[in-house]
Amino acid sequence: MANNDRSSDQNPYRAPKAYRNEKFLDSPEARSLRLLSEYIEPLERFEHYGIQDTILFFGSARILSQEEAETALKAAKRKKEGIERAETALGMAKYYEATRDLARRITTWSKGLKGSGPRFVVCSGGGPGIMEAANRGASEAKGDNIGLGISLPFEQSGNEYITHKLTFEFHYFFMRKFWFLYMAKAMVIMPGGFGTMDELFESLTLMQTGKMKKHMPIVLFGTDFWDAVMDLDAMAKFGTISEDDVGRLFRTNSVDEAFDYITGELAGEALDKPGGYL
Repeated sequence: MANNDRSSDQNPYRAPKAYRNEKFLDSPEARSLRLLSEYIEPLERFEHYGIQDTILFFGSARILSQEEAETALKAAKRKKEGIERAETALGMAKYYEATRDLARRITTWSKGLKGSGPRFVVCSGGGPGIMEAANRGASEAKGDNIGLGISLPFEQSGNEYITHKLTFEFHYFFMRKFWFLYMAKAMVIMPGGFGTMDELFESLTLMQTGKMKKHMPIVLFGTDFWDAVMDLDAMAKFGTISEDDVGRLFRTNSVDEAFDYITGELAGEALDKPGGYL
C-alpha cells in the first residue's frame, strides 16, 4: 500500500519546484534569475548588517607581503634560479604593506565616527595580493570588511581576513562591478594589471559621462609604477581627455598623504550622506 504521507522531497514521482531545480537554474533560460539573485542577495545582506558605504581598494592579486617576498627570495637564492623575479617581487611588496597600513588606519578612523552603523567599510575584490592586504589591515583594526569575489579558474577568492558574513562570490563581472561602485565613497588604486586598469577606467568613464554623479576621491598610489605604465598627461595633450579628467586622480607614494586626502574629502558631503548611490 502506498504511503500518501510522504513529503514532496521523498516522493520520487513528484517534480521539484522550479526555484529548487538546479538544472533549470543553471540553464541559459534562467540567466535573468541568476542576475537578479546577484543583486538582491547582496542588497539584503548589506541592509541586514547596516553597511552604508565603502572605501574600495583595487590592485594586483600577484603582489606578495613583505614576509612572503623575503621567503621567496631566499628560496630563489638557494636554488640559484628566479632571483631577478624574486627581487622584483620583494620591491613590489611595499605596496602590500602600504595597503595594509592604509586600510588599518581608515578602519580605525571610521570606527571613531559618531552615528549609527558602520561607515566607510573597507572593501576589496576578495582575493590574494592587494585585496588580501586591504582586508587584513581592516581586520587588524578589528573592523568589518568586505570581499566581493569572482569565480575564476586560476585565482582563489575569499581570503582569510574578510569578515565571514560579508564574503561574497559573483559569477557576473558586471554585477560585481555594480556592487563595487554603488556604495563606494572613495577608491585606492594600487599597482595592478588588466583587472585593476579595467576597474579604474570604468570608474573614470562613469564619472566623465555623468553616470556616477557622487563625489569620488581616487588615490593613485605608487607614482613610479603608474608613471611608467600609464600616461594620462599624454592623453590630455593629444586632446582625447581633458585636464579636468587628469585632475580626478590624487597621486602619491605616501600612506600619510593618502589617509589625509581620503579622510579630508570624506569629511564633507559623503560623511553627511550615508548610503549607496551612483
